[in-house]
This record gives sequence, C-alpha cells and structure tokens, in this order.
Amino acid sequence: MKKKLLALLLLLGLLSTVLCGCGDGSAEKAADEGQTSGSENQEAPGTADHPAEITVGIAQDLDESLDPHKAVAAGTKEVMFNVFEGLMKPTPEGDLIPAVAEKYEISDDQLVYTFTIRDGIKFHNGSPVTAGDVVNSITRCIAPYEADVLAVEALSAVDKVITAEDDRTVQIRLKEPNTEFLSYLTLAILPADYDQQDTAPVGTGPFKFVSRAAQDSIVLERFEDYWGEGAYLDKVTFKIIENADSILMSLQSGAVDMFAHLTSTQVAQLGDGFNIEEGTMNLVQAMYLNNAEKPFDDVRVRQALCYAVDRQQILDLAFDGYGSLIGSSMYPAFGKYFDDSLTNHYSHDVEKAKALLADAGYPDGFAMTITVPSNYQPHIDTAQVIVEQLREVGVTAEIQLVEWGTWLSDVYAGRQFQSTVVGVDASTMTARALLERFTSSASNNFINYNNEEYDAFFQQAVTAADDETRTAAYKQAEANLTENAANVYIQDLADLVAVRKGLEGVRFYPIYVLDLAGIRRTA
Repeated sequence: MKKKLLALLLLLGLLSTVLCGCGDGSAEKAADEGQTSGSENQEAPGTADHPAEITVGIAQDLDESLDPHKAVAAGTKEVMFNVFEGLMKPTPEGDLIPAVAEKYEISDDQLVYTFTIRDGIKFHNGSPVTAGDVVNSITRCIAPYEADVLAVEALSAVDKVITAEDDRTVQIRLKEPNTEFLSYLTLAILPADYDQQDTAPVGTGPFKFVSRAAQDSIVLERFEDYWGEGAYLDKVTFKIIENADSILMSLQSGAVDMFAHLTSTQVAQLGDGFNIEEGTMNLVQAMYLNNAEKPFDDVRVRQALCYAVDRQQILDLAFDGYGSLIGSSMYPAFGKYFDDSLTNHYSHDVEKAKALLADAGYPDGFAMTITVPSNYQPHIDTAQVIVEQLREVGVTAEIQLVEWGTWLSDVYAGRQFQSTVVGVDASTMTARALLERFTSSASNNFINYNNEEYDAFFQQAVTAADDETRTAAYKQAEANLTENAANVYIQDLADLVAVRKGLEGVRFYPIYVLDLAGIRRTA
C-alpha cells in the first residue's frame, strides 16, 4: 500500500507539470519548492573544526568520462545528479521546476520556449552562466560534433535555430508541438569554453567535483555560491565497493555512512546503528534477451521463458516480498503510462512453457547463459532463482558474473550476450526515455529488438498532437513488448537505503538519482 501511495503522489506531481502545456514557470514556483535564491537562510552545514562530512558507498565505478553528455551508466547519472543541472530540474514529487533558468514561457502555439537565466548564477569554476552556455549545451546534444557525446533523439524536435537574445535569454523553437519537451531540458548546462569535463567536471549543482581515484572514490564538496538552498554537508566521499561481501563490513565498521540499493538480507544483518529508508529504485528489472541470438530470435522461446519464470517467487525468495511486479518496460511511478493490465499477462505455467518450447523445436530444452554484473547483488539473487525455475522446463541456465566495466563494453555496447539480468532506468521523466531504446534503429537497443509494429506505435506517440493520443500509443508499444516477450519482465525493485543514525534527509525521486543536498546531521 505504501508503494502504491508513493506512485500515486508521484503521478499527481508529474501530471500537474508535464500536462500544463503553456504558461510561466517562474521563480515563485521554485521558491515554493524550497529552492530559494542564495543560501543565506540555511544554517551552516558544519564548522571549521567540525565539518559535516560523510562517506557514501556505491557499487560501481563511474563511467570513464564524467562529462554528463557522454555518460552511459545509470550509476554515473545517479551520482552526478548532485553536480549538474539543466534549465529545469525534477523534484521528489515528480514536478519540473526551473533550475539554471529563473523562469520560462511557452508560446500559445506550443512552438517557442523562452527561458530567462537566473541572475548571478555561477558555474563551479566561478564563471557566470550565460545564454551562450545554454545554447552550446543544447546544440551539442542535438547532432553531436564531439566524440562520444550522446545524441538526445528528443531534441530532434528543435528547429535549426536556437537563438540567444541576450546574456540571460534563450529561445528554443520547435518544428512541431511536443508536450514532453520540457522534461528533456533537464539536460546538463555546461560552460562552453571549458574542455576538461571528462576528468574534472564543472556544473551548477549544490556540490562541486573535487577529485577522483579510479576504482576507489569520488569526492564532492559543497558549492558555496550555489544559487539555491545549499547542501547541508560540506563534503561527500563516494567509496566504490564492488564486492558485495564487503558492503556490510564497510557499514558496520564505520567506514561508510550510507549505502543505497541494499537487499533485504543485507538490511537484516546490519544491526541497530542504522535507519532504513524505503523507496523504489525506478528501474525496469528484467531478464533481458538478445533477440538476435538463437534461440531467443523465436518468439515462442521468449514466451516460454516468461511462463517459466515465477516472478512472485523471486520477490518472496530473494527480496522478502519487497518490490513491485511489472509486465513491460514501464514502472509504476510513471502513472498514466504504466499499464497494470500487462503485469499478469504471463502467469506462471510450467506446462505451457514446455509446450511452447516443444513447438519451437526444443522439446528437451536448451542451455543458455545469464550474464550478470558481479557488483549488483539484487540482480545476482534474481538470476539464481531464475536458474532454478528454468530447470523445471528443461532449460539449463548458467550464470556468468562479469565486472561492471565488462558488462558495459560487452553486453550493453557490444551486444555480445544471450541474456542478462539488470535494471534499465529512465534518464528523464518521460515514457519516451524508457521505450525509445527498443526501436529498431536506436543505438542503445542492446537487446536487438526489431519489430515494425513497435516502431510504428513509438513513432505515433512521439508525433502525436495531443496527450491522449500519445499516451495510448505508448501503451500500445508497451503491449507489443509484452505480447512478443521482448524480455522477461520482473519488477521495479524496492530501494532500501541504510543511513547511519544521526543522519537524515533521504529523498526519493521518480527517476534514478541519489540526492545528497538534503542529507544533514542531527547528532
């Protein structure tokens, strides 16, 4: 019930913002959300003798490049959320509020977005944020002219010209109306004349980057000139702990003060020194299948696996009942886009699974490999239960544990895998962010899904003139993924966060981020 209430609250917040369509997103709204100009009203986070510092454990190193326009891994975006901001930023309630922008206006025809940059806002290197920086940041991601910068397909809606009328005004003209467009303006704004983003990133967020030791740690410090309500903490050290067995030890020994994405088993073993905050991870966890690899190029095989896997048993055995079952590539926090009727499209049915396998030419089953990143215990636990369940229908599955970097290069980028258990996130609060990756031409379509009907539904959604048509088309696309068993969908995992007693302020968002600006010491 708690999770359903959270999802409802997030939905209401999302609808109130995204469906607004036009009008003024002003500084008054930002103030209502606690984003006051300057940090003079906030108590000092610490003293010179006793600075407020914490260490946060994370399960994976960040991408080789820390440039937000190049980042691929969800874990990188999760951490660097504290460093970078866009013209807009999300709130825990699912709203979009002005960030680098002080206010915005949308023309009556929904084609022209005019943003006013905050007066006096600075980058971490001390340089003022100008309209030119905004223009360069957005243009950079429309049709990338730099190596490794990732194109944001939704920005193709932008017309050829993005004009800066003066140092504080940016005007973006669209080719056609797009009710989701504002959500993509959370894109990080970077200084145009700075070329060290890969190794020493500079943004406008409440924390500034200090240092990085590969495979060891990332250090951030409070940005004293932050435009809004500053962070309470003076310093945060992210400690990379990829060995799942070392997580509990690091928490219990005092080496780490906070760790997100724990399993229920880990939480039960922690002891009395921590408070456990519960939210959702806002991920689509599934056994993702390489649709171009035999035998997964046969829809009957994929459907058989869906019937063979008992998702509720996975939640019960591996997660003590925590988690929310899903049936397609959408999670509950997206509200109107989440089609709960797909959740139970495949009931657990061993005999039906066997019949489908026999019909596909595999009456005695087959052998397969499930590649899993070794630093994500929830995915390992899920895979272990799946192995036993598949055995019941004659499929022999072997788990192949790989380092996170290897998973990114071989599975995600190289598409050299049969199946993998991971969670896929949404980079923005849009249905498009979750579903576009399965279009046949998408560069991040790592499962090689190729379905003309799906492509048509998706195209209908992104070109729809009204929200009702767009929502219906997205749901048709989700149903296509489910009916064709593109993947074996499992759950949106619960997010169990261990926070050392004496700390408070954990905030959950409808996207995959780790916000440390609100963390503060109470003792």
